Amino acid sequence: MSAPVLNRKLVLEARTQVPDGAGGYAEDWVALGEVWADVDARTGRREDWAELKLATIAHRITVRAAPVGAPSRPEPGQRFREGTRVYAILAVAESNARARYLTCFAREEAAA
Repeated sequence: MSAPVLNRKLVLEARTQVPDGAGGYAEDWVALGEVWADVDARTGRREDWAELKLATIAHRITVRAAPVGAPSRPEPGQRFREGTRVYAILAVAESNARARYLTCFAREEAAA
């Protein structure tokens, strides 16, 4: 197996809650750092919801490994951002026995 080509800079983001000024909380995203990645589009589909048409694309995103618990290690529920594109992280696994890279299974949604 050859090494992945990490040629795309992505921002790793985590969900956070911020006060909404009315006693509750609003959801926001905070940047944890930048990572270089190999982004590989897999399958896609289109869904129609009344007036809304949504394209969903599955991606396999490979990044350098980080120790479990490190803030630079992606986790399900976090996301990658590349400009206006957002990749929701669904699952993370070591890419092989050497554990030099992590494979992140992600979903990108866009209006179709």
